Amino acid sequence: MHILKAPAALLAPFRLLAVHSALVAELTRREVNGRYRGANLGLFWSLVSPFLFLGIYAIAFGTVMGGRWPEAQASGTPFSIVLFAGMIPYFVLSECMTRSPELVVGNPAYVKRVVFPLELLPWPMLFSILFHSAMNVLVFLAMRLAMEGQMAWTVVYLPFVIIPIAILGLGVSWFLASISVYFRDVRQVVGLASMSLLFLSSVMVPMAAVPERYRMIFMLNPVSFIAEQARAILIWGQAPDWMGLLGYTMVALAFMYAGYAWFMATKRGFADVL
Repeated sequence: MHILKAPAALLAPFRLLAVHSALVAELTRREVNGRYRGANLGLFWSLVSPFLFLGIYAIAFGTVMGGRWPEAQASGTPFSIVLFAGMIPYFVLSECMTRSPELVVGNPAYVKRVVFPLELLPWPMLFSILFHSAMNVLVFLAMRLAMEGQMAWTVVYLPFVIIPIAILGLGVSWFLASISVYFRDVRQVVGLASMSLLFLSSVMVPMAAVPERYRMIFMLNPVSFIAEQARAILIWGQAPDWMGLLGYTMVALAFMYAGYAWFMATKRGFADVL
């Protein structure tokens, strides 16, 4: 009996997605459109905002960090391109972290509807984040063609690099969506944690430039490995580290199932708190 229950438990998060696919599609559409609702440019902001955000970081860190990136120096690749490639996967995890605390707290009407599956809420959020990540990739490719006149064919491997960190982000979303119901200060901590993941990772600085005594911190950062793989396929034209991605995916899946189990175990108390 327990053997039969194990596969069902492993499929539960994905079966939920399949059963409510129409609802997920509608909620995803609302998430994507709602982000820029009322703005004159509408969805065009999904293409404009990456340029603006990247410009700030490139100006702030380009002159300091650009000369310390050996591959960029050797190939003449602009620092903004190197930075942007590493930021693409970071945005996926960062957005999951910063938006998930509001998933349940921001939708009290859903909590009071017994028939509404609250555990479904991270899925449309994740899909909307992936949509905006796809826009970031289009901006990156356009920038590289404009600045360097080239594009690595290994960009086709990008989904295999993004999926593992998206799975991790899904697990983080279930954890934070639940915890923030009981501890509202989580929203304040998450912003700081998100920035820490950025500045203590290889997104901003090459691993070789990190002092030996601090390198382990950067290596344990879940963004570092994925950022390096993104650069490998988007800029340097290299195939990803398949074994490394497989190991990362296994850990991410374990975290995702833990987050889902935690959410399911705690959601029964949401209505009492909200």
